Amino acid sequence: MDPLSIYMTIFAKKKVKSRYDIEVRFADIDVMGHVNNAVYLSYFEQARIGFFKLIADENWDWQKLGILLAKNEVNYLAPLLLNDEAWIETRCVRLGEKSMTFAYEIKKMLKGQEMLITTGQSVLVCFDATTQKTISVPDAWRSGITVLPE
Repeated sequence: MDPLSIYMTIFAKKKVKSRYDIEVRFADIDVMGHVNNAVYLSYFEQARIGFFKLIADENWDWQKLGILLAKNEVNYLAPLLLNDEAWIETRCVRLGEKSMTFAYEIKKMLKGQEMLITTGQSVLVCFDATTQKTISVPDAWRSGITVLPE
Protein backbone atom coordinates (compact mmCIF):
# COMPACT_ATOMS: atom_id res chain seq x y z
CA MET A 1 0.00 0.00 0.00
CA ASP A 2 1.41 3.41 -0.96
CA PRO A 3 1.93 6.17 1.67
CA LEU A 4 -1.15 8.12 0.52
CA SER A 5 -3.40 5.08 0.95
CA ILE A 6 -1.96 4.36 4.37
CA TYR A 7 -2.52 7.98 5.40
CA MET A 8 -6.10 7.97 4.11
CA THR A 9 -6.84 4.59 5.71
CA ILE A 10 -5.73 5.90 9.10
CA PHE A 11 -8.05 8.89 8.70
CA ALA A 12 -10.94 6.70 7.50
CA LYS A 13 -10.64 4.35 10.48
CA LYS A 14 -10.82 7.33 12.82
CA LYS A 15 -13.96 8.42 10.94
CA VAL A 16 -12.58 11.80 9.99
CA LYS A 17 -11.83 13.43 6.65
CA SER A 18 -9.52 11.75 4.15
CA ARG A 19 -6.66 13.82 2.80
CA TYR A 20 -5.10 14.07 -0.65
CA ASP A 21 -1.91 16.11 -1.12
CA ILE A 22 -2.05 18.33 -4.22
CA GLU A 23 0.93 18.64 -6.50
CA VAL A 24 0.38 21.87 -8.41
CA ARG A 25 1.82 21.48 -11.90
CA PHE A 26 3.03 24.29 -14.11
CA ALA A 27 0.31 23.28 -16.58
CA ASP A 28 -2.32 24.02 -13.89
CA ILE A 29 -1.37 27.71 -13.79
CA ASP A 30 -3.18 30.33 -15.88
CA VAL A 31 -2.10 33.75 -17.14
CA MET A 32 -2.98 35.28 -13.76
CA GLY A 33 -0.30 33.13 -12.08
CA HIS A 34 -2.68 30.95 -10.07
CA VAL A 35 -4.36 27.58 -10.58
CA ASN A 36 -7.02 27.87 -13.29
CA ASN A 37 -10.58 27.45 -12.04
CA ALA A 38 -11.26 24.34 -14.18
CA VAL A 39 -8.30 22.47 -12.65
CA TYR A 40 -9.98 22.32 -9.24
CA LEU A 41 -12.45 19.76 -10.60
CA SER A 42 -9.49 17.53 -11.51
CA TYR A 43 -8.17 17.90 -7.96
CA PHE A 44 -11.59 16.88 -6.61
CA GLU A 45 -11.54 13.86 -8.94
CA GLN A 46 -8.11 12.78 -7.69
CA ALA A 47 -9.32 13.06 -4.10
CA ARG A 48 -12.38 10.91 -4.95
CA ILE A 49 -10.16 8.28 -6.57
CA GLY A 50 -8.16 8.07 -3.35
CA PHE A 51 -11.36 7.83 -1.32
CA PHE A 52 -12.76 5.00 -3.46
CA LYS A 53 -9.47 3.10 -3.29
CA LEU A 54 -10.22 2.72 0.41
CA ILE A 55 -13.62 1.12 -0.08
CA ALA A 56 -13.31 -0.76 -3.40
CA ASP A 57 -10.51 -3.23 -4.06
CA GLU A 58 -8.45 -3.33 -7.24
CA ASN A 59 -10.74 -6.01 -8.74
CA TRP A 60 -13.87 -3.86 -8.41
CA ASP A 61 -16.08 -4.03 -11.53
CA TRP A 62 -16.55 -0.32 -12.30
CA GLN A 63 -18.71 -1.17 -15.34
CA LYS A 64 -21.26 -3.05 -13.22
CA LEU A 65 -20.90 -1.10 -9.97
CA GLY A 66 -19.79 2.36 -10.99
CA ILE A 67 -20.62 6.01 -10.49
CA LEU A 68 -21.67 8.99 -12.55
CA LEU A 69 -20.88 12.54 -11.60
CA ALA A 70 -24.23 14.36 -11.46
CA LYS A 71 -23.23 17.74 -10.05
CA ASN A 72 -20.17 19.76 -9.10
CA GLU A 73 -20.03 22.95 -7.05
CA VAL A 74 -16.89 24.98 -6.40
CA ASN A 75 -16.46 28.05 -4.19
CA TYR A 76 -13.18 29.90 -4.75
CA LEU A 77 -12.08 31.77 -1.63
CA ALA A 78 -8.40 32.49 -2.31
CA PRO A 79 -5.89 31.61 -5.05
CA LEU A 80 -3.68 28.53 -5.18
CA LEU A 81 -0.18 29.22 -6.55
CA LEU A 82 2.50 27.05 -8.16
CA ASN A 83 4.69 26.51 -5.09
CA ASP A 84 1.93 26.33 -2.47
CA GLU A 85 1.81 23.38 -0.08
CA ALA A 86 -1.84 22.35 -0.48
CA TRP A 87 -4.16 19.45 0.19
CA ILE A 88 -7.82 18.42 -0.08
CA GLU A 89 -9.86 17.08 2.80
CA THR A 90 -12.73 14.94 1.53
CA ARG A 91 -15.72 13.52 3.35
CA CYS A 92 -19.09 12.04 2.53
CA VAL A 93 -21.81 14.38 3.84
CA ARG A 94 -24.83 12.48 2.50
CA LEU A 95 -25.41 8.84 1.63
CA GLY A 96 -28.71 8.18 -0.12
CA GLU A 97 -30.26 5.08 -1.66
CA LYS A 98 -28.59 5.56 -5.07
CA SER A 99 -26.42 8.64 -4.59
CA MET A 100 -23.90 10.26 -2.29
CA THR A 101 -22.59 13.77 -1.78
CA PHE A 102 -18.92 14.43 -1.17
CA ALA A 103 -17.66 17.70 0.31
CA TYR A 104 -14.17 19.05 -0.32
CA GLU A 105 -12.00 21.62 1.41
CA ILE A 106 -8.77 22.69 -0.23
CA LYS A 107 -6.31 24.16 2.22
CA LYS A 108 -2.80 25.52 2.01
CA MET A 109 -0.11 26.69 4.36
CA LEU A 110 0.43 30.45 4.36
CA LYS A 111 3.00 31.97 6.72
CA GLY A 112 2.84 28.89 8.95
CA GLN A 113 -0.96 28.96 9.17
CA GLU A 114 -3.52 26.63 7.59
CA MET A 115 -5.75 28.59 5.21
CA LEU A 116 -9.02 27.42 3.62
CA ILE A 117 -8.92 28.45 -0.04
CA THR A 118 -11.63 26.44 -1.80
CA THR A 119 -14.75 24.48 -0.87
CA GLY A 120 -16.88 22.28 -3.05
CA GLN A 121 -19.30 19.42 -3.34
CA SER A 122 -20.00 16.63 -5.80
CA VAL A 123 -23.13 14.54 -6.15
CA LEU A 124 -22.35 11.03 -7.37
CA VAL A 125 -24.96 8.57 -8.62
CA CYS A 126 -24.32 4.83 -8.61
CA PHE A 127 -24.69 3.40 -12.09
CA ASP A 128 -24.49 0.08 -13.95
CA ALA A 129 -22.96 0.85 -17.34
CA THR A 130 -23.89 -2.59 -18.69
CA THR A 131 -27.64 -2.01 -18.13
CA GLN A 132 -27.48 1.81 -18.38
CA LYS A 133 -29.47 2.12 -15.14
CA THR A 134 -28.94 3.67 -11.75
CA ILE A 135 -28.32 1.22 -8.92
CA SER A 136 -28.32 1.28 -5.13
CA VAL A 137 -25.11 2.27 -3.36
CA PRO A 138 -23.22 -1.05 -3.11
CA ASP A 139 -23.23 -2.62 0.37
CA ALA A 140 -19.42 -2.80 0.30
CA TRP A 141 -19.33 0.98 -0.05
CA ARG A 142 -22.01 1.58 2.58
CA SER A 143 -19.97 -0.32 5.13
CA GLY A 144 -16.83 1.64 4.21
CA ILE A 145 -18.31 5.15 4.14
CA THR A 146 -18.82 7.19 7.26
CA VAL A 147 -21.13 10.17 6.75
CA LEU A 148 -19.54 13.24 8.34
CA PRO A 149 -21.87 16.23 8.48
CA GLU A 150 -20.62 19.60 7.34
